[in-house]
Amino acid sequence: MLPTQVIASHFCFLSPDALSVMLELRNIIGRVAPDATEEIRRQGLVYYDGKRGGPVSAGICQVLIEGGALHLSFIHGAFIPDPHGLLMDEGGRLAKRYLPLQNYDDVPWNDVEQFILAHSRFDPFTFFKKTDGA
Repeated sequence: MLPTQVIASHFCFLSPDALSVMLELRNIIGRVAPDATEEIRRQGLVYYDGKRGGPVSAGICQVLIEGGALHLSFIHGAFIPDPHGLLMDEGGRLAKRYLPLQNYDDVPWNDVEQFILAHSRFDPFTFFKKTDGA
């Protein structure tokens, strides 16, 4: 993962609260998926397991900036457990889901960790694997 100072400097335009949320998400990702590849993109941060593929096939999550607010996005979020119904449909996308994150104190951190863990283990190649004969 990139040095924290690089992230803080690149996203210095965020409010202190939003930056704290972003940095805490990085801590969780580092715990759950210590080998995650982290990339700064135009809309935020992207995390994936580079040993299995790229941001789509081996995506862990994305921390996207939408109008100054943060969205924790999951490319295949429709296929991970969401017992409290927190993940939102991204309008027109079949599988992508996101969780809007407003204030640090209001983030459901336990759920966030479970989403990141579940999505880091999700393998679309085995999930969508066709079987012979059926």
